[in-house]
Amino acid sequence: MKFQMPLYKFSFKFGFALVLIAVLAGTAGLAGAKPVKRTVAGQSAPEQGPLYATRPDAMQFADDLASRRDLNADWVRDTIGQSRYIPTISRLMQPSDKPFVKNWRVYRSRFIDPIRIEAGARFWLSNRSTLERAEKEYGVPAEIIVGIIGVETIYGRNTGSFRVMDALATLAFDFPASHPRAAERSEFFKSEIEQFLTLQSRRGVDPFEAKGSYAGAMGMPQFMPSSWIKYAVDFDGDGTIDLWNSPADVIGSVASYFKAFNWQPGMPTHYPVSFDTSRLDMDALLAPDILPSFGVASFTAKGAVLEGAALQHIGPLALIELLNGPDAPSYVAGTENFYAITRYNWSSYYAMAVIELGREVAARVKPVTP
Repeated sequence: MKFQMPLYKFSFKFGFALVLIAVLAGTAGLAGAKPVKRTVAGQSAPEQGPLYATRPDAMQFADDLASRRDLNADWVRDTIGQSRYIPTISRLMQPSDKPFVKNWRVYRSRFIDPIRIEAGARFWLSNRSTLERAEKEYGVPAEIIVGIIGVETIYGRNTGSFRVMDALATLAFDFPASHPRAAERSEFFKSEIEQFLTLQSRRGVDPFEAKGSYAGAMGMPQFMPSSWIKYAVDFDGDGTIDLWNSPADVIGSVASYFKAFNWQPGMPTHYPVSFDTSRLDMDALLAPDILPSFGVASFTAKGAVLEGAALQHIGPLALIELLNGPDAPSYVAGTENFYAITRYNWSSYYAMAVIELGREVAARVKPVTP
C-alpha cells in the first residue's frame, strides 16, 4: 500500500496536494511530482543534497539495522550511505501555511476523466481473466481493483521517479521539524527503510534500482515496503513478485490487501442517504468520522433516511461527508467496505474516487443488459 497518513483530515490534504503537484509536473497520477532530468518549461532538475554517509546518525542506524535483521553490515552502511538527501521531498512534506478548502467535485475531476477511464478499460480487457480469478479467490470486485490502480498510477503510467532509497532516507532522517508529528513520521520511515532493505536483500535486487513516489511508494499499486512484504503476492506464478511489470501480481496484491483489511464479499460500499430535518442530529452522525459505528436503526433514529436495500443492511454504517467548497456537501452512508478502501489511503474523498472510477470503467467494458 502507498504511504498512509493516520489522520483523516491531514490525509486529504496530503492526497489532494499530490494531485496538484502531479498536474504542475505535467503528469496526472497520484504518485506525486515526477523529477525532471532536464530543464523544460521553466522547471529545473530537483536539488540533490549530501550523501547520508556524512551523517553519524544515519550510519549508527545502519549498524543497528544490520544487527537486528542479520544483514551484511557493510552492504547496509553502503546503501544508506549512498542514499542522498532530496530537499524537494522535505519541502513537499511541510504543512501548508495557507487555508485549505476541501472540494469533492474538484478532487473527483482529477481522477474521473477520459484518460483514466479509457486506460482502465484497456487494462480490464487485457486482464479480464486475472481480475475474475482475483475476485473469486479474494472476494474483491474487479472494479475496485481497477479503480485503485487507476487512481494510483493510471495503470502504471505514473509510478514515480524518485529513487526509493533517497525518498525513504530523506523522510527518515530529515522529516520537516515544523510538522506537528515529525518524530512519529521519522520513525515510520526508518521502519520502512528496514523493511525495504530486508525485501531487496531477500530478492537479491540492487536497492537503488527501485523508483517510486516521493514517499517511497512503489509500482502500479504504490505499495510501501512494509505493505509489499505483508500483502504482495506472486499471482502470475513465476516465482517472483513484480509490482511494476506484472499486472497479475498487481491485481492479486491489491485484492490480497483488501482481504487482509476485512473486505466483505457482496457488500455494497455505500448507499444514498438523505435527512429528516425534524429529528436530525448531524453532530452525532458525524462524530465517528468515517468509522462505521451505527446500526441501521440507530442511524435512522438520528435523522438519516435510507431506502430500499439499505434498510436491510447488516452491519454498521458511517455518515460520509464530502465537502464541495462553498456549495452544499455531498453525503453517503458508508459501509465496512467503504472503510476498507480508506485503509489504502485514509481519505473518504480517495475512496469515492476509487469507487466511481471503477464504476465508470466497468460501464465501459461490460455489455449493457436489455
